[in-house]
Amino acid sequence: MIHSTAIISETANIADGVDVGPYSVIGDHVEINSGTKIDSHVVINGPTQIGNDNHIYQFASIGDDPQDKKYANEATRLTVGNRNTIREFCTVSRGTIQDAGETVIGDDNWIMAYCHIAHDCVVGNQTIMANNTTLAGHVHVGDWAICAGFSGVHQFCKIGAHAFLGMYAGANRDVPAYTMASGQPAVPKGINSEGLKRRDFSSDQIRNIKNAYRLVYRKGLKLTEAIGQIEAIVDEQQELVLFLESLRSAERGIIR
Repeated sequence: MIHSTAIISETANIADGVDVGPYSVIGDHVEINSGTKIDSHVVINGPTQIGNDNHIYQFASIGDDPQDKKYANEATRLTVGNRNTIREFCTVSRGTIQDAGETVIGDDNWIMAYCHIAHDCVVGNQTIMANNTTLAGHVHVGDWAICAGFSGVHQFCKIGAHAFLGMYAGANRDVPAYTMASGQPAVPKGINSEGLKRRDFSSDQIRNIKNAYRLVYRKGLKLTEAIGQIEAIVDEQQELVLFLESLRSAERGIIR
């Protein structure tokens, strides 16, 4: 159902089974797939593609121009997957040509009110962003990561899979997979054991992740030395692959 007061561009492609609420505006080159619900007073600009069964709550701004002074009206885009919840007053920008030209949000993410996802961010699947989480440009967030309320991530940083960024934390370096972090700037506080238990990691797997974490943060090793020791055991402990990859890919360095 499309409400009579909604404004839909002639170039928008709205599938059957999409609800668009009162006074919402769907701009040029927006594609919305079946089952998605757009509440009242939402603005979606394009080029933007939104998948199936999402729910975007009132007063959200989705797919507008990136907040980047270098942006000069280039054709960039936003892609949103399936079954995401985007709550009130969230803002999600399109990409820039200085990166891949695309902001990407995966599937099954829970994005609470007043969150900001800036240009060129890549958000995985099954993440949670509590109220007022702010991602600067070019941030990558791995699957199952959690960002607590009012947390923020510096541009070009990565939050690893299954990581937990605490309330009011400010990450100015990468947070490795499985790692809990808090503070301003954020510092490591152990591994996200409770989250791993909820996701059916075995006690052996959690123990192995803790041991790998200790190599990086408790043994006084150089990072290259810790990576070398993890590489020696990763074939037998496959749960360490995500942790090792997040250490190797840290262009801004990791929180220490």
